[in-house]
Amino acid sequence: MKNIRITVEYDGTSFAGWQRQSGRITTIQGEIEAALGMILQEEISLAAAGRTDKGVHARAQTANFFSSSTMDLSRIIHSLNSVLPKTIRVSDPVEVSHDFHARHSARERQYRYFLLEEPSAIYGRFAGCLSGKPDITVMQQIAASLLGTHDFSAFSKEDRDNPGRLCTVTASEWYRTDRFLVFQISANRFLRSMVRYLVDAMISAGKGTLNAEEFQRMLDGGVLSSSLKPADASGLFLWKVTY
Repeated sequence: MKNIRITVEYDGTSFAGWQRQSGRITTIQGEIEAALGMILQEEISLAAAGRTDKGVHARAQTANFFSSSTMDLSRIIHSLNSVLPKTIRVSDPVEVSHDFHARHSARERQYRYFLLEEPSAIYGRFAGCLSGKPDITVMQQIAASLLGTHDFSAFSKEDRDNPGRLCTVTASEWYRTDRFLVFQISANRFLRSMVRYLVDAMISAGKGTLNAEEFQRMLDGGVLSSSLKPADASGLFLWKVTY
């Protein structure tokens, strides 16, 4: 029995997130498992570094699965990419130790959120839109305050499968590239919709409807404000996973 690790890139626009769901709902995990099952003629169950939400993308998601097949890894990946939708690509197959788990073995994950200051017919598929120029100084101030270990209950949805609320953030900043404002954040773990709630809070601060002190009170108090909504999923990418 082999434990095989793969890297998955996907455009999440037309999928209901990473995690397999019952019925006819299309997910990235479901598509890959079905394709692997057909190719390897065995039931496959994927583990992933991050269970991205509906509409969220990945530049380098990490997943692993166990297989008793003797098929060469490069042939598996070639066959897999031949049958998967073009919005999902798999690469870098490698056999790893049996105790490797894409989620539990990960030391750090990095997400990036791409934000446009005006609508775009082309780039809008992969970015949120602010429709205006925010105060980047305030957004940077809040981003910097996220460094360290915090309880992020105020910026996440309930997740019964992931009850712990503490996350240790090692990098958090906004920067500008071409026509995008980009929020880059790295942490040992992330809660459900956490990055998108943080982005919405920082956008609100940048527009002057939330100040840094109010944000800090939310973070310290652990209560989600009814005024915050998760930022548009189209702008979020799982960028990198470190082991």
